[in-house]
Amino acid sequence: MPRRVSLPGAAELFRATSTELDSPDAVTEEAEGSPAPGPQAVATAPAPDRAPTGVRTTTRRRTSPEKGPTGRERHEEKITVYCSPDELFDLEQARLTLRGEHGLAVDRGRIVREAVAVVLADLEAKGESSILVRRLRGR
Repeated sequence: MPRRVSLPGAAELFRATSTELDSPDAVTEEAEGSPAPGPQAVATAPAPDRAPTGVRTTTRRRTSPEKGPTGRERHEEKITVYCSPDELFDLEQARLTLRGEHGLAVDRGRIVREAVAVVLADLEAKGESSILVRRLRGR
């Protein structure tokens, strides 16, 4: 006897969703199993004063230069950095050194975030004479 699997229809798969416009009550009701609101139930936000540019803007969250990197937490933002095989090897060697000689089990992303925090703090503190400015100028 073949089993029949119940799959959602196209209307359910491609329905309009908006987490920003839904009220907290609607999200709670949806989580409890009541039917999802249809397209007519979704509220519309007033148009913004300026035209959208297609670029998402985020506000700077850092409040003080003493604040370090984020460490072990879920990160929502992402960048892609390309590096040479030698740079990747050096990064992996640093990770293994931190683990073997210093007892710090960290991943490469954590090392990179720490390094970025150190360089940015140096730039903010020293400005023109920071290591970042000097290295980028070739001095």
